[in-house]
Amino acid sequence: MFDLFVLDEAVQQREAALPSLLGRERQRELVALAWHLRQRAPARAASLVAEARSQLHLLDEPGRTLADARCLLVEGEAVWLSGALDAARAVADQAFFAFDAAHDPIGRADARWLRAWIEMDRGCAALCDAELALASEDARAAGDTLRTDVFDAAAALFAVFRDLRTAQERWDARFAVDLDGLHPAAAGWIHDYLGTSAFQASDFGSAVSLLMRTYEAAVATGQVRRAINVATNIGNGFTSLNAHHAALEWMQRGLDLARPTGWPMSIGLALMQTAETLRQLGQRDAALDLLREALATLQPLSGSRAYAIALEYKGDLMLDRGDYEAALRNFTKLVERGEALRQSDFQSGARRGKAHALSMLNRPQEALEAALDALAMARQHGDAYNQIAALKVLAQIHAQHALPLPAGVAAPSAALHYLQEALAVAGTIEGYTVPGDLLDAVAHEHAHLGDYKRAYEVALEAGAARDKTHSREATNRAVAMQVQYQTERARTEGEHHRQLAAAEAQRAEVLAQTSATLEHLSAIGQEITTHLDAAAVFRALDRHVHGLLDATHFSIFLLEGDGQSLRCAFGIEAGKALPPTRFSIDDEHANSSRAVRERREILIELSADQATPALIPGTLQTLSLLFAPLTVGDRVLGVMTVQSLHPHAYGARERLIFRTLCAYGAIALDNAAAYRQVAATLKTLSATQAQLLDKNLELEDANKKLEEVSLTDQLTGLRNRRFFLQHVDADVNMSLRRYDDPLRMGESSAPGRDLVFFMVDIDHFKEVNDTHGHGAGDAVLVQMQERLREVFRDSDYVIRWGGEEFLVLARATHRDEAKVVAERIRSAVAGRAFVLPDGTEVYKTCSIGFACFPFLPTHPRMLSWSQVVELADQGLYLAKRSGRNAWAAVYATAESRTEGLFDYLMHHLEDALAEGEARLVTSLEKVELPKGAKKRRLGLN
Repeated sequence: MFDLFVLDEAVQQREAALPSLLGRERQRELVALAWHLRQRAPARAASLVAEARSQLHLLDEPGRTLADARCLLVEGEAVWLSGALDAARAVADQAFFAFDAAHDPIGRADARWLRAWIEMDRGCAALCDAELALASEDARAAGDTLRTDVFDAAAALFAVFRDLRTAQERWDARFAVDLDGLHPAAAGWIHDYLGTSAFQASDFGSAVSLLMRTYEAAVATGQVRRAINVATNIGNGFTSLNAHHAALEWMQRGLDLARPTGWPMSIGLALMQTAETLRQLGQRDAALDLLREALATLQPLSGSRAYAIALEYKGDLMLDRGDYEAALRNFTKLVERGEALRQSDFQSGARRGKAHALSMLNRPQEALEAALDALAMARQHGDAYNQIAALKVLAQIHAQHALPLPAGVAAPSAALHYLQEALAVAGTIEGYTVPGDLLDAVAHEHAHLGDYKRAYEVALEAGAARDKTHSREATNRAVAMQVQYQTERARTEGEHHRQLAAAEAQRAEVLAQTSATLEHLSAIGQEITTHLDAAAVFRALDRHVHGLLDATHFSIFLLEGDGQSLRCAFGIEAGKALPPTRFSIDDEHANSSRAVRERREILIELSADQATPALIPGTLQTLSLLFAPLTVGDRVLGVMTVQSLHPHAYGARERLIFRTLCAYGAIALDNAAAYRQVAATLKTLSATQAQLLDKNLELEDANKKLEEVSLTDQLTGLRNRRFFLQHVDADVNMSLRRYDDPLRMGESSAPGRDLVFFMVDIDHFKEVNDTHGHGAGDAVLVQMQERLREVFRDSDYVIRWGGEEFLVLARATHRDEAKVVAERIRSAVAGRAFVLPDGTEVYKTCSIGFACFPFLPTHPRMLSWSQVVELADQGLYLAKRSGRNAWAAVYATAESRTEGLFDYLMHHLEDALAEGEARLVTSLEKVELPKGAKKRRLGLN
């Protein structure tokens, strides 16, 4: 549940499932979803944390402590990203102590991970390293390979900035693995380490390719800050390849990601890297504006590596602009930051830049000392590039100022000595082309000493080097273009396939959820429509609306008798009854009236600063409002509305649920009105019976109508569940009396002894409604009852059990004939088409399950008739699982056990359903299927 990082698809699935969850399950999911949204959508994560905290009382210890600690981590990460490092550390510490007390190593590791990043932004590299090492130990002890890989890769990445060779010796063997088999988040961090190592080794083409993989992984797993950082590093790689347009494209991508977050580290990093690219393009004024904004943004994080890089960039820019005082200030600060960070690339570069500025400010002795320090540090770390840069500055200082010759100098001048030493160092770098400006400086110094021949020779070398450099720059540009093209194409193709897979997974998930929702709604509909009292219908609708939807406000408006106005018949908002309200049907501002007039669903979405239209006085300002008319056939009874304080509360799934509840509510209210009218008629007739003899006929008619309303399904004309419950006991008792007759005890096969319960369900009935509409579905149900009546006798009970499911009680039927009857049902449904109202013909099949009563002939009272119905229902589901268009029977033999028979049967039948397959054990029970269907038997003993 609390993986360190997950893919976007997993987050989408959690979001889709959340509205249907209640109680403890919802509380746990709130915390998990907030954790995975902590960088994807911080505001949403904070909202989920607030709701989760309000429900902590639902959990027992230690679950309550762990959930609260995880909420603290989400809050702590938000505080860290905002730049408030001290406050973030306090929250992270609180979470750590809670996880530690609960002996939760994963929670402890996650708290250490957050503390490591806080210390990194603070500039405390040693504390960062220590936290990462301990986090890795906790993750490894818990067996969490994803966290172990990520924590180790982060430690390796930070080590690269201190010393590349030492980092590679320590970590290269650790990450010599097949990255294709790793979680995308782990592979992304390892690619980051490898790409940064390539960058520090000046292999910029490889670095860019690797970092692009890192970027894709960061985006896909919700690591928004990492994605911003890597995007700017990719831009930096393209800058090093002189592909400045590609560099700026990636810088802009990072900046576009960073600005909406408001995170100072991310915004500052994107700004300063963009500024450096602009500086190299000669856009110094634009670069300065961005650097000033970057440094101001990063000021709360002045101890970080990012702030040090910004100082270095600004120092170089000030040298380019000739503002040597400003350059000196920046490089002086950078010296301090480089020492605190213990990162070698700053220490030498900062002193070299400081020496250059001091020299131009005519402070030669200080400049000389700084330049010598820069050279010594570069030599200490084996940094040839910084050695050359420091030697060039030393030559410039001696050429510009009259200073004593260094000890042991054999060259005619100190400047020439340092330049020749720079050339010697350059010769040790494999594949390195000596820059033309370095050779120009050597030639100039020879000319200054009067050695014009040597000056001319070196000048020719400088020209050749410049030509070669230009060729190398062109090659670099070509490499940059090729890398960009290949990686962008791979990224586009990968994103396309990922989107296709995500869309397919989401479609399957939606279908599964919709099916489950409709099954649940079918059961709810059966409950709602059994009520014949309007107040009971209102209470049932209110309970289910609040159970299934986010409904701060729920109300039902019914049409008055004149059809010209709507009256609030029932209304609840925030647990309180709504005041009596009426709207004219012609009211242009009332959405309830509009829904009735237009006979359609209306959804209104408002922002927080918009007023709710036609707000009922004394009610809340809601942001999501959903209205739907209550219709039965061509008649409109009124309108039902739900409203939420949250924006976008009603998506496609919620609207489907609401429409279904409206349909059930309309049927139930119409039935209640009919019942109320009949009851009123009965009351009137009773009062006048003594005076008006002809009223007796009306009374009898009213009684018959009332009986028909309560016992007959209005759509199919079949008897309903209530009729069945009133009559089944009589048939059962009659059957049992035959078994109790001592004169007939041995006639187990006598005709007329058994009752057979058939459960019949139309296969894939939902497809008819979805494809052709509910009118077509009603037509199929009507024709279905006709086919059932063709199979059964008039004396049998054919019952509409609910939705597309029918129950048939075959009275006085021999159990051995039951499977023949079942096959007739199946053939009657599958053998010919159903004709829809528009003339379209569709073919449907059905599934049948049946069982006989008494179930165990030797012990006729062992199972009740209701338990036999449940066994028939299980047979129906077995037929469904066997491929549909099938029937399944559950029989008993004389050898069957008697102790706990029903529980035993249900247990094994549920196992068979869960496992999706059955097995033959004994002949006690069996499942039989018709010819042509998938054969399967079930034995229970």
